[in-house]
Amino acid sequence: MLLERSGPEEAGISQLVSQLAGDAREAAQAEVALVKARAAFAVTRYKWAAIYFGTAGVLALAALIALLVGLIMSLATLIGPGLATLAVVLGVLVIAGVLGFMGKAQLARKVTS
Repeated sequence: MLLERSGPEEAGISQLVSQLAGDAREAAQAEVALVKARAAFAVTRYKWAAIYFGTAGVLALAALIALLVGLIMSLATLIGPGLATLAVVLGVLVIAGVLGFMGKAQLARKVTS
């Protein structure tokens, strides 16, 4: 003969299952919040790093321009302003071309492993 149970034990089990589901939902939400917080922290950190690198690059470019202008002004006393400008521009273009070909050669190299 089977005894049918109803009452406090069934209510207790259903209440425990309901509480387990609620706790699992809260744990999942807490994990999602943690991942979002970590991602926001990483984005902020990388954003500031990019700003600092960009500012450093702009300042380095300004320093290079000032150096080249000074070089033109120094050479202008010897060979005139037009020839000084031409000499500095051609020198910079030669350096840029060499660096460009070196970069192209790096990309053309086959990876051996």
